Amino acid sequence: MDLTLDDVLDDAVQRLAKAARNRRCAMHTPVVGTADGDLRMMVLREASDDLATLRFHTDLRSPKAASIGDEALVSVLAYDPEARVQLRMRGRGRIEHSGPAADAAWSRTSPSSRRCYLAETGPGGALEAAGSAIPDGLSHRSPTIAETLPGRCNFAVLLIELRSLDWLRLDHAGGTRARFVRPDAGAPWQGQWIAP
Repeated sequence: MDLTLDDVLDDAVQRLAKAARNRRCAMHTPVVGTADGDLRMMVLREASDDLATLRFHTDLRSPKAASIGDEALVSVLAYDPEARVQLRMRGRGRIEHSGPAADAAWSRTSPSSRRCYLAETGPGGALEAAGSAIPDGLSHRSPTIAETLPGRCNFAVLLIELRSLDWLRLDHAGGTRARFVRPDAGAPWQGQWIAP
């Protein structure tokens, strides 16, 4: 069977959907880059069915939240070494601290994951000694839901509206590569084969 552009796009959709659900998936923690050239690994929380949007969680106090703000360029790199498939994605990112998307994401977040947002010093802030900024009483146990509530003020979601997707599968014959683009998340993907 010959591989089609629709097959490739479907493969990307399936890989990212699986990665958002399964923490053991290689693409569960892609590298996210901001326009200032900073890179970090983040947990992929959701990929919409049409790859219109990727969702990540972040601390509102983090430098990346300020850097991204509303409508900044963001890139995402995910790789599955077993399948030898790389996905490079670009789009417009925005940070949402309040509203339906942030509220829904917070309500679905487990207490152990919410614990990160209880840190007394935000990401990148100076500490007097090595360690985390999570309060001592919570550093070795999962908090209760009630104990996590003060962390809500630090919780935000990073939503990336994808505008381009580059799919590459490496193999002994030289590989296969396709690029998909669209002007906005409401438009259909336009794909073409390109040299690996």
